[in-house]
Amino acid sequence: MSVFRPPGISTLPICVSDDLTNDRNAMNTKFTNPQDNRGAAGIHRIVDKHVVDKGAPYSEERLDSLLDSLKKKDRVKIVDSALRRYFDAEALKPYQAELIKLQAHLEATKRKAIVLFDGRDASGKGGTIRRLTRYMNEKHYRVVALGKPSQHQRTELHMKRYIEQFPHAGEIVMFDRSWYNRAMVEPVMNFCTHKQYLEFLREVNDYEDSFVSDKKTTLLKLYFSVSKNEQARRFKRRLNDPLRQWKLSEVDLQAQDLWDEFTEMKYRLLQKTHTKVNPWFVIRSDNKHKARLEAMKLILSRIPYRGRSRKLDLRPDQEVIISGDKEIKRMEKERSKFGRFVS
Repeated sequence: MSVFRPPGISTLPICVSDDLTNDRNAMNTKFTNPQDNRGAAGIHRIVDKHVVDKGAPYSEERLDSLLDSLKKKDRVKIVDSALRRYFDAEALKPYQAELIKLQAHLEATKRKAIVLFDGRDASGKGGTIRRLTRYMNEKHYRVVALGKPSQHQRTELHMKRYIEQFPHAGEIVMFDRSWYNRAMVEPVMNFCTHKQYLEFLREVNDYEDSFVSDKKTTLLKLYFSVSKNEQARRFKRRLNDPLRQWKLSEVDLQAQDLWDEFTEMKYRLLQKTHTKVNPWFVIRSDNKHKARLEAMKLILSRIPYRGRSRKLDLRPDQEVIISGDKEIKRMEKERSKFGRFVS
């Protein structure tokens, strides 16, 4: 099956085949990652190494056979992985409880919150949203992930279909990718014209200022930043996991080859749309757990609410949370030193 290539993008050797790992050097790379032995992924690798009857149904008999064959060091690794996953989940719970307070405050005061989750493919946006909303009252929040615009929507104002999803009084809306598709994916993939791209950058700040002008709406813009190696590792996992293959889109399959183009668009996005009123926050997301925890802390610290726990430390980890202006300076320093953006 051939992969769609929009006009203007050079043909690249990307295909989906029965032996796709032979076609994709990036997907073959073995990455050393601190998360490799965390939770289910670490346990899966150990089980896969010992199981002989691969593909057989999971059963009590199969479990007994596996337990008999496990070496002590593998048992220790499994306990380690399970405990790490447990501790990661427990570490989030005080902040998840605090998010319920925030939600209740918004409902009581009829305030509104809009949170944008933008960034590269496989950067952890969806997983973070799921942890954020796990215990929240589903009557008072919505997660919006808009697909491709219809033919009719393409004739309308770009912002219109997003504005139609804005929160009612007392509600929080989380956009899993937002109107900033017009500043990232669309220009790289030629899904919009250069004129449309420039018009968006000229107008978006004024739009956002109007969104918060009622003094009752908070707009929070989060950009999830994943490294190239980690993105490739996550793509490989999706390709090999039938429960995750649906996450891979035509754009995803080209993301590695168009890495530099997306980096350039990230820089322009931050440069043009990071403002004092509506700033960007970049979240380093190679470590999923830290990214999720810091995103929760950031939301709790940026959206005002009553009853905040004094015991919780909401100070950001500066290795994970970077303000948009600092990220711009870091990128400019990198370009000055190497002649291009290298991360």
